[in-house]
Amino acid sequence: MNPELTEFMRACQARVEAALEARLPPATRVPERLHQAMRYSVLGGGKRLRPLLTYAAGSALQLPPESLDGPACAVEFIHVYSLIHDDLPAMDDDDLRRGKPTCHKAFDEATAILAGDALQALAFQVLVQDPGLRIPAERRLAMVETLAVASGSQGMVGGQAIDLAAVGKSLDLPSLEHMHIRKTGALIRASVKLAALAAPDVPDRALEQLDHYAKCIGLAFQIKDDILDEVSDTETLGKTQGKDRHHNKPNYPALLGLSGAQEKARELHDAALASLSDFGAEADLLRGLSRFIIERAR
Repeated sequence: MNPELTEFMRACQARVEAALEARLPPATRVPERLHQAMRYSVLGGGKRLRPLLTYAAGSALQLPPESLDGPACAVEFIHVYSLIHDDLPAMDDDDLRRGKPTCHKAFDEATAILAGDALQALAFQVLVQDPGLRIPAERRLAMVETLAVASGSQGMVGGQAIDLAAVGKSLDLPSLEHMHIRKTGALIRASVKLAALAAPDVPDRALEQLDHYAKCIGLAFQIKDDILDEVSDTETLGKTQGKDRHHNKPNYPALLGLSGAQEKARELHDAALASLSDFGAEADLLRGLSRFIIERAR
């Protein structure tokens, strides 16, 4: 991996970890068990890809990282809430996440549901109140709308509903992509758009290019996840290997084969890079993250 990208990822992961810790309620605040479950699920794990994309998009737009801490935390709170709920017995029913017991296993199902609910609410509270966001109220409102749409029935939650309904069924490629544009891609696109909304006077063409980049890498990320679910192992993944196959869920390797899925991910990477053609070296971190997505081993 490019040393500059490695250092960027390390620095941003440490930065967002501290920012998340500061914005979460203390474990000793009433109700203690709920706040402990929130902190257990959020802190100390994960690639932090979505915050990384927020910071990298901000770098491409020449924004200081401190102006992006709030949006980066907001999108990660939504992501973690989705993981807590996805792991529940009524959903994907998993016992392991980020190398440790899932929230409902470490606590209980009711606490896990409430922890996810609270993290979802906290994400929007951060966007409304965060002092590092020195932008007009209408920009904050646009951020709230962006994250709400990406998280709801037209985005991530809708994609999860389609995914659950597809168990045991065969999907063609357009249908599979439609599902993942919502389930995985919507929040990844929001991660980039939140950075753009934090910047003053971004041209419409630049916004469109950044959004297309995010759409491409969102699908590439899902394809790589599907591949790793087939070829990696539980210890490396930090979650149960072979879960999709066990639940008879459609995925890219099942539809395209492993080599076909790899080729599709590379095509999406190339399209993501083409989307950044008008940007110079300031977008190299975004380019590097796209390459990291398709080359990652976990």
